[in-house]
Amino acid sequence: MELTVFGASGGVGREVVRQALDAGHEVTAVVRDPARLGVAAHDRLRVAVVADLTDEDALLPVLSGRSAVISALGAPSNKQARLAPVTGPAVRAIVSAMDRAGVSRLAAVSAAPVGPDVADDGWFSRKVFLPLLRRALRDLYADLAVMEAAIRASGTQWTVIRPPRLLNRPGTGRYRRVVGANVPGGRVIARADVADALLKSLTDPSTLHHAVGVAA
Repeated sequence: MELTVFGASGGVGREVVRQALDAGHEVTAVVRDPARLGVAAHDRLRVAVVADLTDEDALLPVLSGRSAVISALGAPSNKQARLAPVTGPAVRAIVSAMDRAGVSRLAAVSAAPVGPDVADDGWFSRKVFLPLLRRALRDLYADLAVMEAAIRASGTQWTVIRPPRLLNRPGTGRYRRVVGANVPGGRVIARADVADALLKSLTDPSTLHHAVGVAA
């Protein structure tokens, strides 16, 4: 496939780029600062600098002729999401530009707390832990909720991946996955496994128009 990856210089985004290249895909990695990509040069890798991800006209050249799009965008902190939310506005522009460019397939990373609670997770998780987490990171999750709403309202063939806390450790490929819900007892997952889930969802019709929970 010919893939465009937004947020390519982030932790999940770099893993998506590396794994996509290893799988034989052609990749356009969209970044603001090429020095932060951290992926070795490759004959199937194109690095595209886009300063303003809300500028649809600037997005068209990196989307033209692509098979699919992966968004690994996400604010690095709750404070940044509060002061300058970027994920929701950027993805809203991306899905509009995708429509103009004739690209339909999209996979995007969100977060498990944006989704509904799992009934089997128990009283403490549902009544104490998750409410505190959602309050502490409310601006970050609000930005992701805007992103998800823009995706659902779009004409794309979308999949949203909702992981819990992300860890910098090797991927296992043995993570749990639930289509349409969060993973019971899901607390952590490797960024590499989230990247794997994003890539695999592109060719998995069971994930179309669904949020998919993933966790170790």
